Amino acid sequence: MGTLVGHVAPGFGFFVIGLWHLFNHIKLHCLNPKLYTSSPWFPTSRIKYLELYLIMVGSSMSIAMELFIGPERHQPLDPDGTIPSNHLHNFEHANISLSFFTYACLSVVLDKIAPPAQYELTNFLGAVAFGQQLLLFHLHSSDHMGVEGQYHWLLQIAILLSLCTTILSINYPNSFLNSFVRSTSIMFQGVWLMVTGYMLWTPSLIPKGCFINLEEGHEVVRCHEHEDLERAKSLVNIQFSWYVVGLTIFVVTIYLFMVKLEYQSLSKFVIQDEEEYHDDDVEALKDVTNNKVGEMKSFLQMGKSFAAMDMER
Repeated sequence: MGTLVGHVAPGFGFFVIGLWHLFNHIKLHCLNPKLYTSSPWFPTSRIKYLELYLIMVGSSMSIAMELFIGPERHQPLDPDGTIPSNHLHNFEHANISLSFFTYACLSVVLDKIAPPAQYELTNFLGAVAFGQQLLLFHLHSSDHMGVEGQYHWLLQIAILLSLCTTILSINYPNSFLNSFVRSTSIMFQGVWLMVTGYMLWTPSLIPKGCFINLEEGHEVVRCHEHEDLERAKSLVNIQFSWYVVGLTIFVVTIYLFMVKLEYQSLSKFVIQDEEEYHDDDVEALKDVTNNKVGEMKSFLQMGKSFAAMDMER
């Protein structure tokens, strides 16, 4: 993960999953707010487990990159079978991916078996994955106290939010706001990972007074002076604030736009029903009118015949 691609690729995955969840939660809530129930994952029309399959594929690719494709010898161990110090971070990243692979795989199994506690156990698996991610990033950030460490410290806020909202979903499955915040936090994880990748491994975006240095086979950002480091960290904090505000505007705009679309479609459906109902009433009224007119004509004809009979008399 300690590269541009290693941050951007999983970041894009988190962003897509979070956006997918956001759309589906809003749609479910708009259809029937009173009967809304959240879901830890959403099926698609053609491939039911597409979301979970993509998580498994992405996690498998991440593990392969960290342990077999990335290392020079295409395996992460020393000749004596021990883990070298320069590959410890690879195992940390691989364990995060393994946690999400386990979540997706067991979620498929739970859905096929459909036990009574399926919903609770699926959220439990998600909480374990986010908890593992938070723990490893926390320990990982303790080893990186520079600019990269600052990015990881701030990432932990989004991970913690995802963890807490996933746990709350177990007891509050009908809370739309909890699901909305959870989806947003997953999206923000993706956004911040992509930002981290571009800002740390693009030479033109490195803060003034800092540089990219190769250490133990990994490129890290170092600064010449302590003041340069503090300035770089402050810039990271400002970026974080900007992206929080920007993503908040983005998700609320999506919500308002989707609510408007759903209500417009619902209004059209209601209007069509009313028109059909009105047409049926008009036809029924015509039939009744025709019957009444027919009865009046018959009554008049009968009156005329009665009048003629009186005149003859």
